[in-house]
Amino acid sequence: MAKKLKRKTQKVHIAFTLNGEPCEVAFAPHKTLLEVLREDLNLTGTKHGCELGECGTCAVLVDRKPVLSCLVLGLTVEGREVTTVEGMQLADGSLHPLQTAFADLGAAQCGYCTPGFLLTAKELLEKNSKPTRDDIKEALSGNLCRCTGYIKIYEAVELAAARMRGEAAEVPEEVVLGLK
Repeated sequence: MAKKLKRKTQKVHIAFTLNGEPCEVAFAPHKTLLEVLREDLNLTGTKHGCELGECGTCAVLVDRKPVLSCLVLGLTVEGREVTTVEGMQLADGSLHPLQTAFADLGAAQCGYCTPGFLLTAKELLEKNSKPTRDDIKEALSGNLCRCTGYIKIYEAVELAAARMRGEAAEVPEEVVLGLK
């Protein structure tokens, strides 16, 4: 009779800052950051996409810079700061201007790619408060969307940037009326 071998899965234990709060988690060392966030921390806003680093759907911020969480081992964020879409809200608990602009302009169709776009755009607006359309296109070029033509996404980033600068930026009437 053959003996069944029991495989003991070793776990690593790390501490880092997650969405502004201290976090400790134990997981198998082979897990990607994407898997740790979704499976071990139940933060499902970060999406599985291509798992090859080509679509941007899994983008999160690590130390305020976008990274593709499907390509990063979870253990590499030890002592670092990670922000997911769940942590985008403002200090008062209200939605980030990007989230509001995406909703106002209908920049999300199915919404699957939206968290990656939001976090990537957040980093752009933190370093450039008045991006040109070309700046926005370049910053978001690693994020793919199968539902939109990208125009509403670009417009939402422009609207959020204007609002964040304190400018009176309203949703165009044709959008409110559903004509655009």
